[in-house]
Amino acid sequence: MKKIEHIGIAVKDIESANELYTRMLGEGPYKQEEVEREGVMTSFFRVGPNKIELLEATKEDSPIAKYIEKRGEGVHHIAFEVDDIKAEMKRLEEDGFRLLSKEPKVGADNKLVAFVHPKSAHGVLVELCETIKD
Repeated sequence: MKKIEHIGIAVKDIESANELYTRMLGEGPYKQEEVEREGVMTSFFRVGPNKIELLEATKEDSPIAKYIEKRGEGVHHIAFEVDDIKAEMKRLEEDGFRLLSKEPKVGADNKLVAFVHPKSAHGVLVELCETIKD
């Protein structure tokens, strides 16, 4: 793993969250994108070399909607940048980590993504991110 790629924050209302984070960080989001397959609208902010991803559910049965219903708004996941997501998934699985999928999926912000189950990481949902090369 190369670095923390971003921190994901689950929010009920992405527009009001965008306003709040714009005021807090002094700059607006650089990208807003819907990931329809996952039922989520995302909004990305740069904070120096780091990023924050806001996540709002667009479907009542989406993972973000379920998360907010169970735990409320707040930090949802920590994402790490990797060079080879399939190799990293294999390494983690062989080391006993439980993954939420067998294959990476296309996610927001031009990334392939995969998740490590929170029960394998002391209650933290860990996302692996590989930039899709054109």
